[in-house]
Amino acid sequence: MADLDRSRKLIIQIPCYNEEGVLATTLAQLPRSLPGFGSVEVLIVDDGSTDRTVEVAKTAGADHIVSLQHNQGLAKAFMAGIEASLKAGADVIVNTDADNQYSAASLPQLVAPILNGSAQIVIGARPISSIDDFSLTKKLLQKLGSAVVRLASGTTVVDAPSGFRAFHRDAAMRLYVFGNYTYTLETIIQAGTKNIPIVSVPVQVNAATRPSRLVRSIPSYVHRSILSIGRVFALYKPLRLFFSIGMAFLIPGVLLGLRFVYQYLTVSGAGRMQSLILASILIVTAMIVFAAGVLSDLTAANRVLLEEIRMRALRREVDDVRHNQSALTRPT
Repeated sequence: MADLDRSRKLIIQIPCYNEEGVLATTLAQLPRSLPGFGSVEVLIVDDGSTDRTVEVAKTAGADHIVSLQHNQGLAKAFMAGIEASLKAGADVIVNTDADNQYSAASLPQLVAPILNGSAQIVIGARPISSIDDFSLTKKLLQKLGSAVVRLASGTTVVDAPSGFRAFHRDAAMRLYVFGNYTYTLETIIQAGTKNIPIVSVPVQVNAATRPSRLVRSIPSYVHRSILSIGRVFALYKPLRLFFSIGMAFLIPGVLLGLRFVYQYLTVSGAGRMQSLILASILIVTAMIVFAAGVLSDLTAANRVLLEEIRMRALRREVDDVRHNQSALTRPT
């Protein structure tokens, strides 16, 4: 076990966009050793920053810096960090925010389920109710959104929007984020769909250093979160989604049709053609939605195959890199 601990590498990745003001403080608080790991490294993903973020990262001792040519958004920066961390030999990847929101003292609790083999993805659950920087509305929305994600993903994640996460390398290879807004919701639903063991652990937070860039306003946050959840649900559970939508048209359509037939047989059909027309429109719409669901499900099956191909190619590339690194460090 001791030999395994010495060979196991943890990489802490931090997506950054114009974070020169607080990044040095964030990096200074990160540990450079943790029980269960032979090495702890820091990887910065510069998402097209226009300030001194990269210079600050280098001065503060970041081990790896991945620079995107232009700002591509948090989701793309997250995925760039995941792939770079894997290629740098990470056995476990921790994602945290550059604004020092999450307490580095909670890192041992965050990685513990991966080290003991009980999970491959761990989400740090913030003490939402006791965070003074969150308004009552934001607290309620955070809890409601997490409940919706639990329902959609079939997981027990307590704090779905949390960006403080740990990934086993095998789980990291199986993830791919399609959205541009954020990776937080999509990766949880992917984990549930792909049966990747995922758990939540309580973590602590620091005082806010700047306003959230994702939550610029409550209405905007709600709107974009609903769109993200709906899009991810359509990607990973299309038949269920389209069946539910189709039933919303089919049931009233059938009821209106039965009402027309009953009144036509028992009273008179005169003047009731509107009900028949509306029933026909609803039923035809339902059939179209059902057909779209079947086509989307077939597309989803093809996407799963492409994800498997991508995962195998990435695994081969990562294994080649690790083999080459091992050969360079092997005594001659």
